[in-house]
Amino acid sequence: MGKAIAQATRSQTAPTLTPLLAIQRILETMTSVPSAFEPLAAAEYERRTRDVFAAIEASIDRFLDDDVIDIDASRTGGLLELSFPNGSTIVVNTQPPLQEVWLAAQSGGFHFKASGDRWLDTRGGGEFFAMLSACASEQGAKALVFSAAVSS
Repeated sequence: MGKAIAQATRSQTAPTLTPLLAIQRILETMTSVPSAFEPLAAAEYERRTRDVFAAIEASIDRFLDDDVIDIDASRTGGLLELSFPNGSTIVVNTQPPLQEVWLAAQSGGFHFKASGDRWLDTRGGGEFFAMLSACASEQGAKALVFSAAVSS
């Protein structure tokens, strides 16, 4: 009899979740990442990735002009390699079939997709230029801020 009461009490206080409901509850606790990145026409993807590379190169030129740090940038097609004075590198490259921009740094690799006028990490939702700034600051051992805006 005690077993039946315990079982009845347990079923009243802790309802069982269907697997789908359990997964939904878990997902609700996770960081919000856009579920639908916008697909781009090939020409639009190319334009946006050219803009990303131009903004990175403009930031590097600004760092050199302001005597902040000497980062050597080498671009080959859809790959941009940033070499730091300590010998470390950051690689940014395009992935046209996936419509992504990839960032490889000492702290890890990140994949970004277009979302509005920004590029967001497909796993954590972080913004590309913020992540590049953090990785470059770590590898350059000083605060470095990259931005999407190309200054004239």
